Amino acid sequence: MAVRPKLSSLSRSRSPSLHNNNLSLSEQILPILDPTHPILFLLDSCAGIRQFNQVHTQLLVSGIFQNPLAAGRAIKKLCSDPLTAPRATHLFDYVRQPDAFLCNTIMRSHARRGDSSGALRFYYDRMISRCVEPNHYTFPILIKISGDVGSVGEGEKGHARVVKFGFESDLFVRNSLIRMYSVFGRVADARAVFEGSSVLDLVSYNSMIDGYMKNGGIGDARQLFDEMPERDVFSWNSLIAGYVEVRDLESANELFERMPVRDVVSWNCMVDGYARIGDVFRALELFDLMPVRNVVSWNSMLALYVRVKKFSECLRMFERMMESGEVVPNEATMVSVLTACANLGRIDMGIWVHSFIKSRNIKPDVLLSTCLLTMYAKCGAMDLARDVFNKMPVKSIVSWNSMIMAYGLHGSGDKALELFLEMEKSGLQPNDATFISVLSACTHAGMVMEGCWYFGLMCRVYKIEPKVEHYGCMVDLLARAGLVKNSEDLIRKVPKAGSVLWGALLSGCRTHIDLELGEFAAKRLIEMEPLDIGPYIMLSNIYAAEGRWDDVEHVRLMIKGKGLQKEAAPHLVHLEDFESEYLIKKKAAYRKNIINSLLGELGARMKISFGNSVDKVINSSEKPASSPNSCTTNSSTLTGKGGKNYLTELHSSYVSHSLLEPYDKSQLHETLEKKRERPQLNL
Repeated sequence: MAVRPKLSSLSRSRSPSLHNNNLSLSEQILPILDPTHPILFLLDSCAGIRQFNQVHTQLLVSGIFQNPLAAGRAIKKLCSDPLTAPRATHLFDYVRQPDAFLCNTIMRSHARRGDSSGALRFYYDRMISRCVEPNHYTFPILIKISGDVGSVGEGEKGHARVVKFGFESDLFVRNSLIRMYSVFGRVADARAVFEGSSVLDLVSYNSMIDGYMKNGGIGDARQLFDEMPERDVFSWNSLIAGYVEVRDLESANELFERMPVRDVVSWNCMVDGYARIGDVFRALELFDLMPVRNVVSWNSMLALYVRVKKFSECLRMFERMMESGEVVPNEATMVSVLTACANLGRIDMGIWVHSFIKSRNIKPDVLLSTCLLTMYAKCGAMDLARDVFNKMPVKSIVSWNSMIMAYGLHGSGDKALELFLEMEKSGLQPNDATFISVLSACTHAGMVMEGCWYFGLMCRVYKIEPKVEHYGCMVDLLARAGLVKNSEDLIRKVPKAGSVLWGALLSGCRTHIDLELGEFAAKRLIEMEPLDIGPYIMLSNIYAAEGRWDDVEHVRLMIKGKGLQKEAAPHLVHLEDFESEYLIKKKAAYRKNIINSLLGELGARMKISFGNSVDKVINSSEKPASSPNSCTTNSSTLTGKGGKNYLTELHSSYVSHSLLEPYDKSQLHETLEKKRERPQLNL
């Protein structure tokens, strides 16, 4: 039966220090508490913070809270819930004589919530300041959180305290030190702790092997593995995972075959190993032999099919996964399936996946949301893509880039540029991939002036060094607009102009029938990639457009003589036999969106190149007469209002490495936000 003391001054004071200073010697005697006291049962059975507050009040009024058993139970109850865990630290300040158990509980709670810095602060600000004696459970927690915060200095301080308090011979503590030094890549220090141990257990060997594997010491790990007096499944799995990491599947398979007992992790390691090297047959063979599969097993196969671009097989595997009922898909599953849907144009499956995410109350992270966005965009459902984008709680630079690129691919250059301005206003700094998306959008929409403007913005304002991809977009943009000479000038300024740039120029020459430059570009391309049939085909088309049929025949004979063949282009074919009860059947509206988006892009291209190339190929002997409504792309007709020649302006002001002079960025925002009238180029 507990002794019921008079009301403690704790219930009348909020300051623990003031309370402790006013206590007499007799009042500091802790109450005796029977472990079977009913109030402890009430404390353990609290269903919420409201009930806890009621029981806590009884503990304070009765004085029982000062008993270490009651205080420990109360703090442990608070630490079990992430929402109430911070209150445990405040409650600790009112415990008269805290012990190591209380401190360890609170530190572990901080670490479990991912607040390792808070755990370190508690150790130094409260545990040390109140002279609480640590035990052998304290230091493994301290050493682990030192590794979590990424501070080797804190880890070394923890090691020093281990020695100071005489726990250096404790096996539990030494194993923690081995893991900590391995995390920081200091394998020699970890080995020194390992060698200094008078007693080694299985955990010691496994920790050291794992440390070697994570730091590239696979030879040392294998030697230590062979020296082990006994091994468990973790020992085998660690070494197999290490061999898989370095793609030594022969050694990994040798260990796998020798394993006395295999668990699901062992099988997953091998499946993942063959998936990494793209061996679909062997990975599927092992997958089918697995006695038990978890979600990681299925995800490895789904990711493998995506990696090797077997998207239909990926969806079939997903259907098999759902029919098996073995596991519940997670976020990684959805990422692979959505990627496959995007590449196959399977918006029906994509919508089902989106519905599944909602039904499971899964909160999509940035990666999953971006995959949803990309899937809808590639399937032509731009409204749904924008809806996903707008609902993202946090938008990464990848999310913005994906949405900008989506608008660009669908010919909505204006919307892409508006979105870029929104991104700038949000405070996010664009990167090189952002400008690839922007320039690509300008290319697909035929926005020459804007493309040159943003190229200069990238170089002058954001100080981003142009890469081959940026130059490729600019060359393609200018070449499509008929500015093939400007494209050539830009290519010559690129330090290492590859086949991509010359290919874009050759494509422009074919569109706008520039025979001399086309022959030069084709020659450069053939020198770089002699086995590529593309340059020959485009050069042949240029000759055909000019009516030079002898040259066409000559090129065709060259292709035949070199044995070059055109690779078959991929086709998006919906397999009617691949239907599932999970799929939504109403597809007509979304197929219409896909067609409309393709027509939009074709329209943007035809705006630039339709009239000239088609007329010449149809009747190569006759030149179409110029007229105000003609669609030729000669420099003389690329004029705006007032007879201003925009090609001359582009050549002199935009097409160079220093495309723009420094400008007022706010003025750009104001200008582009308005529905301004762009120069009407007679393309």
